[in-house]
Amino acid sequence: MNAIDVARGGAIALFLGAALVSAPASAQQMPYYAPVASAAADSDEATETPAHLRRQIVSYATHEAAGTIIIDTPNTYLYYVLGNGKAVRYGIGVGREGFTWSGVKTVERKSEWPDWVPPAEMLERQPYLPRFVAGGPSNPLGARAMYLGGTVYRIHGTNQPNSIGKRVSSGCIRMVNDDVIDLYERVKPGTKVVVLPMTSVAQQKPTTQVTSAYAPVSAPQAAWNGIRMRGVN
Repeated sequence: MNAIDVARGGAIALFLGAALVSAPASAQQMPYYAPVASAAADSDEATETPAHLRRQIVSYATHEAAGTIIIDTPNTYLYYVLGNGKAVRYGIGVGREGFTWSGVKTVERKSEWPDWVPPAEMLERQPYLPRFVAGGPSNPLGARAMYLGGTVYRIHGTNQPNSIGKRVSSGCIRMVNDDVIDLYERVKPGTKVVVLPMTSVAQQKPTTQVTSAYAPVSAPQAAWNGIRMRGVN
């Protein structure tokens, strides 16, 4: 290869590199799961989340034993009972009108980054939903799931952190990913879960002591832009 060939090759390489950089995003092949957003973006989400929905240790009077989960459906809180009049309180999303429920269940099993297979009854209501979504940041079940025995319901993460504090699901209990990971580490299969009805009287307003900042694992929405997510568990 002579000097002219080397120069020519270098010029071609420079041209191709410039073309790749200037190519529109739509022309580049994108992965199914976009990268997790930066820590700065997570901090922005934390700032926008109301203080009362962030994970906190609170005073909480209950006859339930330490280690019990209590779902306060009317107030969109989940309590993990610590004992001695204390509990960890998390903000949650609950079932929309017509999809709330109550009762006493147990955690049957747990799963990290679970796959999502919509139940048959959900597909009847929303036939446009995908039949299967592999676990990952774009999955509507988020980072962790705890399956409640004898039901189709789960306590799980979400790729829609702005749904916390709202009544939007088909009966499942949603948590931001950072919180569901925290709860997941505390909970074992067989844990008692008490789900309070919408008609229950709000319990004594607890005094709170913030112990951790809200810092959810960010979940990109690009893979779901073409899917109406309203009503997804």
